[in-house]
Amino acid sequence: MALTDTLIKANTHKDADGKVKVAPYKLYDEKGLFLQVTPNGGKWWRFKYQFDGKEKLLSLGTYPEVPLAGKWQDPKTKKIWLDGARDKRDKARELIASEVDPSENRKNIKATDKLNTANSFEALAREWAKSYFTNKTESHQERTMRRLELYIFPWLGSKAISEITAPQILETVKRIENLNKLETAHRTLQATSQVFRHAVQTGRALRDPCVDLRGALPATVVKHMASFTEPKEIAELLRAIDGFTGGFTVQTALRLSPLVFTRPSELRTARWADIDLEANEWRYRVSKTKIDHLVPLSTQAAKLFAEMKALSGHGEFVFQGGHDPKKPMSAAAINAALQRMGYDTQKDITAHGFRAMARTILHERLNIDPYVIEHQLAHKVPDALGAAYNRTKFIEQRTAMMQAWADYLDELKAGAKVLPFKQA
Repeated sequence: MALTDTLIKANTHKDADGKVKVAPYKLYDEKGLFLQVTPNGGKWWRFKYQFDGKEKLLSLGTYPEVPLAGKWQDPKTKKIWLDGARDKRDKARELIASEVDPSENRKNIKATDKLNTANSFEALAREWAKSYFTNKTESHQERTMRRLELYIFPWLGSKAISEITAPQILETVKRIENLNKLETAHRTLQATSQVFRHAVQTGRALRDPCVDLRGALPATVVKHMASFTEPKEIAELLRAIDGFTGGFTVQTALRLSPLVFTRPSELRTARWADIDLEANEWRYRVSKTKIDHLVPLSTQAAKLFAEMKALSGHGEFVFQGGHDPKKPMSAAAINAALQRMGYDTQKDITAHGFRAMARTILHERLNIDPYVIEHQLAHKVPDALGAAYNRTKFIEQRTAMMQAWADYLDELKAGAKVLPFKQA
């Protein structure tokens, strides 16, 4: 006799007197399906079948989690069908009819799922990150992985990387573009491509499908950092900086920004171990280009560093964090100070804009050789012979340039008429 839900619920592994039966027993349905009831009341679906002359058992789950008969998850929409024990039995019988052992088939599926999980896009992305970001900044790693976590992993993270197609990737990055984040879409696609190249190099994928998406996203519009390049504007900015009434640490960093025109991240993370106030030199390794760099300090810049030494010289960082002196000053501190002074950091001047300001004025007003300027900016610009960047190249000219630049800024601030600087 076939089973019913009423019969199943009535069997609780107790006899008519309410005593618990010692041994498990079986409630048979049809076509090899039965329910095994255990002494603690558990009910396990089993399917008994013959394959290659051997009797085998296949577990189909527990009751009531797996009901006797299947049902719609939502009877109204009828979109998702939930298999019951009889459905699972019938699928196993179909495999047997096709000369496939259901038990072996399940093992193969589990093995494939395990392999796909190990070779999923997310697993490969995190593996790639461990090696790729070894010599990269922590902030760069965090930004890149955050993009993948927000925009790629939810849709492609669990898929086997070898099965992901170019249209699937495009659909995913198009979602970012539709959020009006075109640059983020480009950067996310770039990181995705790097993960695929890692998969190719390690034998987990045959090719990088991102190559097929060149031109699929609209080109980004290059936005230059806001900056002042007119002497009158610069003079007003310098006077405003002198009048800034914020904390001494931010105030000093703000005054040093135009004098040294390093990248904002390099200034805020400056370490005392890298600064030699006897030689008036600041030597450090550029995080972006991975090259050793030297900044000759003008007398004005050296004086500001000396003033800071009295405050933070006992620690690691020149510009210590406001809440934790063991950490450097906040990345937003300079821009926040400029905003407090009334400047729009999107249109007027930004912390990074001091570099563009120096590059323009040094060449156009002080007649400095662009190669000398580019070396001081720590750009990898090869010379006519293709020689690599050298931190001491043009050092005499750069030392003279940095002092002339500081003097020029002082004269601008004072309102004096400044003549172009002529190199010897």
